[in-house]
Amino acid sequence: MEMVEEDVVIIGAGIAGLATAVALRRLGIKALVLEKSDGLRATGAALTLFPNAWLALDALGVSHKLTSVYAPAKRVFVTNLGTGATQELSYAGKSGIGSGPRSVHRQSLLEALADELPDDTIQFSSKIAAIDSQTLNGSSAAIINLGDSTIIKAKVLIGCDGVHSMVAQWLGLSESINSGRSSVRGLAVFPHGHGLNQDIRQFVGVGFRAGFIPLNDRDVYWFLNRYSPPQGEIIVKDPELIQREVLEKYDNVLPPLYLDVIQHCDLSTLTRAPLMFRRPWDILFGNLSKGNVTVAGDAMHPMTPDLGQGGCSALEDAVVLGRHIGNSLIKNKGYIVISGNNDIAQALERYVKERKWRVTWLVTGSYLSGWVQNAGSNWLMKFLRDVIFYKFLFGWTANIACYDCGKLPSVSLGESHSSNPGKID
Repeated sequence: MEMVEEDVVIIGAGIAGLATAVALRRLGIKALVLEKSDGLRATGAALTLFPNAWLALDALGVSHKLTSVYAPAKRVFVTNLGTGATQELSYAGKSGIGSGPRSVHRQSLLEALADELPDDTIQFSSKIAAIDSQTLNGSSAAIINLGDSTIIKAKVLIGCDGVHSMVAQWLGLSESINSGRSSVRGLAVFPHGHGLNQDIRQFVGVGFRAGFIPLNDRDVYWFLNRYSPPQGEIIVKDPELIQREVLEKYDNVLPPLYLDVIQHCDLSTLTRAPLMFRRPWDILFGNLSKGNVTVAGDAMHPMTPDLGQGGCSALEDAVVLGRHIGNSLIKNKGYIVISGNNDIAQALERYVKERKWRVTWLVTGSYLSGWVQNAGSNWLMKFLRDVIFYKFLFGWTANIACYDCGKLPSVSLGESHSSNPGKID
C-alpha cells in the first residue's frame, strides 16, 4: 500500500477537470488530475460553445487555439416536420460579443486544455475505489483510495467526475435522474466536402428533435433527442445497430438531407445515452462543498442538452472556482491556507454561492426547453413551441449564453514565496 500526498487533486479529465487544472495553473498551482480512462475521453464527438464559453476560454488563455479553426454560426433553421414550415432565427444582435456559437470537436477542446498543463498533470487509468476525509489539528484533508491500493491524501479535492460523480455522492448530493429522453449523437464525415452552409439545422416532430451542425468543410455533428417509450428503452451499444435503427425508424419522417448525414456517420463516434439531470432544488439546497471538497461541471449540475449549456457552464465553473481560490491566495500572501480565517473552505463556499443560482436556472431552463421543443401533437404544445418558444423565448436563451463569468485574478506573490507559488500551508 502506497501513501501519496498532493496539494490539489481533481477527479476527472473532462472539460470541467482540465479547465479547472488550467485555471489553477494560471495561478501557479499545480494540480494532479485523476482520470479513470486510459486517455482523453471524447464521448459525444462534438459540442456547441456559446459566447459565455468563449469568454471563459479567453479567461483561461486558450480561446485563440479554437477560434482560428472553427467559424461561428449566424443562423438556425427550425423545420416543423408536421407542417413543413421552417423558421429562420438569427444570432445577429443577440450576442453581447458579436458572434454566434461555434461548434467544435470535443477532442480538440480537450487537447487545447491539456496542452496547457505539464506532462505529468494527468494520471490516466486511475480508478477511484473510495473517498474519505481526515481531520488533524484543525486541518482537514481528503483521502482518495485508488483501485491499485494507492492512497492519496489531498489538501483540496475537486470532483469533476461527471453525471455519476463519486465526489458528489460523498458530499451527499442526490443521484441524477433520467429525464425520460435519450440522445443519439455522432460525427458525419464527408471526405470530399459536404457543401453545407455554416448554419444550424433542426427538425422537430412529435416527441423528438433532430439536427446537424457543420464543424468544418468535411465534418458534421448531428444529434437526435427523443422521448423514451413508457416501458423504458433498451440502450443498444453497437453503433452499427444504432445507425440502422435510426435510419429505418425515421426513413419517412426526417428529410433526405438529414438521413444522408447519418449515413456518413463515423461509427466510432456514434453513441446513445439517456439524458440525465439533477433536480434543481437538489442543487440549490444541497451540499455543493464540504470543507476542502467541492464539485464542478456535470458532477455539480448535470443538465439536458436543450440549451447547449452543459460544457459551457463547466468552463464557467473552472474560471469562477479559480478566481475564488486566487483571491484566497492573494489574501494569504501566496499560500492556500487550510485552517483558520480565509482558508480554502471559505473560498469554496464563495464559489458555490456564486454558481448555484445560475446553474439551477440553467438546469431548469434546459429541462423546460426540451419539454417544449419535443412537444406533443396537441394544439397547445404546438403553440408553446412554434409561437412562444421560437418567436419570443429564443432571444432570452441567447441572452443566457452571453453571460460573462469574469477573469482570473493576477496573483502577485511576495519575494519569499516566488520560488514556490501557490504553496499550501
